[in-house]
Amino acid sequence: QLQASGGGLVQAGGSLTLSCVGSGLTLAYYAIGWSRQAPGREPEEVACISNKDGSLIYPHSVKGRFTISRDDAKNTVYLQMNNLTHEDTATYYCARKLGSNCHLGDDRWGQGTLVTVSS
Repeated sequence: QLQASGGGLVQAGGSLTLSCVGSGLTLAYYAIGWSRQAPGREPEEVACISNKDGSLIYPHSVKGRFTISRDDAKNTVYLQMNNLTHEDTATYYCARKLGSNCHLGDDRWGQGTLVTVSS
């Protein structure tokens, strides 16, 4: 399983760091992504990190503000989020990709952690 944590209430302009820990899963063998879903909106992948070449993917909506990283020794992937806005309010999920490429689909998801940004 993937366990996401670190969400909470933060003021606009603030920062949060989310963690995704593999429980019974070795994350080092896979690309890992972070997605989010706000009420009434479609899911959006906000970051992905490959386990092979360290390649990173961010959509325009978070580029320059979010940073994904991994510590394979701790079996953990992080999402550092800076300069948060109300638009970032959502439940954030981590997901294991089907392989090492971030363009692959997801096959395991965590339970999600809620991020609420107050204006």
